[in-house]
Amino acid sequence: MTDSGGADPASPSPLPAPETKADPRLIAAIVASALFMQNLDSSAVTTALPAMARDLNVEPARLGAAITSYLVALTVFIPVSGWVADRFGAKRVFMVAIVVFTLASVLCGRASGVAELIGARVLQGVGGAMMVPVARLLLLRQIRKDEMLSAMAWLTMPAMIGPISGPPLGGLLTDAFGWQSVFLINVPIGALGLVMVAWKIPPVAPSNPGPPDLPGLLLIGLALALFMFGLETIGRGVVPPGLPQAGLVLGAVFGWAAIRHCRRAKRPALDISLLRIPTFNTSTLAGSLFRIGAGTSPFLVPMLLQVGFGRSASEAGLVSFATALGALAMKPLARPVLKRFGFRQALIGASLLAAVGVALPAAFTPAWPAPLLFAVLALGGLFRSLQFTALNTLAFADVPPPRLSAATSFAGTAQQLAPALGVVLATTTLEASAELAGRHAPAGPDFVAGFLVAGLVILASAPFFARLAPDAGEAVSGHGTGPSKRLPAE
Repeated sequence: MTDSGGADPASPSPLPAPETKADPRLIAAIVASALFMQNLDSSAVTTALPAMARDLNVEPARLGAAITSYLVALTVFIPVSGWVADRFGAKRVFMVAIVVFTLASVLCGRASGVAELIGARVLQGVGGAMMVPVARLLLLRQIRKDEMLSAMAWLTMPAMIGPISGPPLGGLLTDAFGWQSVFLINVPIGALGLVMVAWKIPPVAPSNPGPPDLPGLLLIGLALALFMFGLETIGRGVVPPGLPQAGLVLGAVFGWAAIRHCRRAKRPALDISLLRIPTFNTSTLAGSLFRIGAGTSPFLVPMLLQVGFGRSASEAGLVSFATALGALAMKPLARPVLKRFGFRQALIGASLLAAVGVALPAAFTPAWPAPLLFAVLALGGLFRSLQFTALNTLAFADVPPPRLSAATSFAGTAQQLAPALGVVLATTTLEASAELAGRHAPAGPDFVAGFLVAGLVILASAPFFARLAPDAGEAVSGHGTGPSKRLPAE
């Protein structure tokens, strides 16, 4: 199921083969250092957010801008990552991105105000935009289709250590050394990752992808930045009246112009024609709806435990990391589950169970014992992990190799925009619930609304997964292949 119509818009010249063939599991484990650092940073920062808010004298919910600014920068700059990787070589770009992300982490740790912190987080987002999609691209160019599911599991499993260790490590570091240490921990991780990439990853020679689509990149960047600005500031009184609404309107106008341009451009910044591939379409669009709902949980759970229940950052972190522990437990099970049920049934079932898992914390009270909180969060993480593995693999199951750069840029943009929208959904729900109840700041009852809304958003993605063909991604999952039918290789 590939898109056979039209010329390849992403690469006018053939992509050169890697100079050497390395073990895809080794490559996956090494490039996962980038995902480890990003996930460690994101999860640890969320746990440290209340302490950061107290130190910087702002409301915790409003300091969500420190998270969304990073995610928006990721989203804005990811579309160009595929072109940059082709033009200058994926390995070289990956190494530079690690350096930028690490140096930006140092600036975050030295920030003395909200504006400085947000500026440093934007720079972190620029490094992350080049780091994570290019890491995935390095792996995808080294493997055959029948190796994809196994390699993706290797890629995501080490990366899950970040979310596992992030909440407790973020809480312990915050309580012991201050929130600044949450950012500075990236320095040794980035240095180690840089050495391993330089040592073990085979070089990938640059190619000639043609000139970048500068008008498309500008339109996409303006659309995303303005739209997220409007969502983040509307109703909060942090900017002059009318600016949030203007941001939303202008974001929608520039978004329409960007889509119109990308449909007509010869080599667009975002290759809209990739949506003609059914598996890519579903994993990107329906997957984004799922990720928006799931993206609320890492923000809401630590906030509930600290703001709602009055627990310390260390206690909140130790309980919160149950979600990631459940996710890690699912990784070795993902391949047999997908082989047994196929992508369609697995995605439908996991989305329904994940919706319940995300909504269940609405029932949490301070009287719940920590082991029970831990078990509920771990169970929710289990099903979300299956969904993420399935979506990440299905997205590239039917993408032709010459279009992988365009596909990783497109999928990366959607995958980073969705968690940003998830944080905005969570903060907006909290503040709206508090305002309706006449409270000046979110309290325990407002988190109930946050978790229930998030669960409903995840539930809404299930009907879209039901539209997949029963044999969708069969060559990757092995579902429906008997002993006489081998999985095809590229």
